[in-house]
Amino acid sequence: MSTKLVYDIHDKPKFPQLLIFAFQQLLAIMAATITVPMIVGNGMSASSALFGAGVGTLVYQLFTKFRSPVFLGSSFAFIGPMLAAFAGAAGNGTLGYLGLVLGTAFAALVYMILALVVKLAGTKWINKVMPTAVIGPTVALIGLSLAGAAVNDVFSYGNKVDFGLSSYFEMKAATWVSVICALVTFTVIILCSVYGKKLVKLIPFIIGILAGYLTGLVFTLIGMATGNESLMIIDFAPFEALVADGVSLSTFLTLPDFTFLDAAKGLSSFNWSYLATVAIAYAPVAFVVFAEHLADHKNLSSIIGKDLIEDPGLHRTLLGDGIGSLAGALFGGCPNTTYGESVGCVAITKNASVITITTTAILAMLVAFVSPFVAFLDSIPGCVMGGVCITLYGFIAVSGLKMIQKVDLEDNANLFTVSAILIPGIGGMAMAIAGKVFITPTACALILGILTNVILTKFKKSK
Repeated sequence: MSTKLVYDIHDKPKFPQLLIFAFQQLLAIMAATITVPMIVGNGMSASSALFGAGVGTLVYQLFTKFRSPVFLGSSFAFIGPMLAAFAGAAGNGTLGYLGLVLGTAFAALVYMILALVVKLAGTKWINKVMPTAVIGPTVALIGLSLAGAAVNDVFSYGNKVDFGLSSYFEMKAATWVSVICALVTFTVIILCSVYGKKLVKLIPFIIGILAGYLTGLVFTLIGMATGNESLMIIDFAPFEALVADGVSLSTFLTLPDFTFLDAAKGLSSFNWSYLATVAIAYAPVAFVVFAEHLADHKNLSSIIGKDLIEDPGLHRTLLGDGIGSLAGALFGGCPNTTYGESVGCVAITKNASVITITTTAILAMLVAFVSPFVAFLDSIPGCVMGGVCITLYGFIAVSGLKMIQKVDLEDNANLFTVSAILIPGIGGMAMAIAGKVFITPTACALILGILTNVILTKFKKSK
């Protein structure tokens, strides 16, 4: 077992602890997983996306022979293609849902082709094209690019702060409540992680989220008692919806709106031009997400002290990601991808147990049916998750910076390669091709970094 880890890949925590660890992973990935369907709208279900993420993760684990502690969740990179699928359906909702499944199938096909290439050609070419000078800053960029989202979450309740000088003096009570809850969550997490003993050290996120939630509950109760709406940070609407029509079975258990049910109804409206629309929207993005897939696995490899690109092998992780993404879309509509939040959770808790990830996947599928739990998740204030995300995204960024430490930056070739990734990525350089394919800042920066590295390496050899 690696001295860096409390639980290595094949370690099996005791069952009560296993459930607690899995619940913590679920909380870490939950916010982002259910946010994607909320952004896309068109009647998409957050609980279905959660179920789909669980299914996709189990498929990934099967393909990787349970050797890679990775959770798959809803991919933000595919939001554009998902919106394009509904737009191309011209108001036909069932056809739009069919487009979500067909589009993800095209993306999965790209993954399968890439997996075949890797299987036949090996991975040495990847290390040449994407050495540490490329992967390190890319991993750091993944965390840094999410910094704005974390800060927005911190200020998610009350007035939005534009960070102009005057706004510091205009922050309303509601915003201060939001910041306080985020800081309580953040502080409790880092104290538990650094100074906690035994189980406390392993579940800092659960304790931190509960502390932030309770802080918000205290403010809410004070607000309700005094009639001060600016203090009512917790929205009880999700719980009220459970009993709006009286107490019944659906108050406790409900069937998620699985995508394949609506997609099947859309078959009667299928046409080949629509198929071409979703293919053009989805397939190119898969190449972009491949780069993030590689960066996440390189990052996780450095954390657990085992090269996942070699074992279980990049071809297996790609197949698991692609087929798992398709399986997830069948149920939740959202293509899945490896989650930085999950990687960050592994890094902070030092728990790389694959059975923990597998249990998390099963738990995600089960809780999708439990109405009160879904309501509880929906009621967690965004600012509380903001406190969590500061730590998670920070660890991702620092993991990449640690990789850069191994790079000889006295060599200008490496220096310019790292610069070509960090500056465009942090600056938010993004591109849209033909209005259909959106290339994220991280993907743009990675592509530029790869080209810079290849050009400089070729030139160096030709001298």
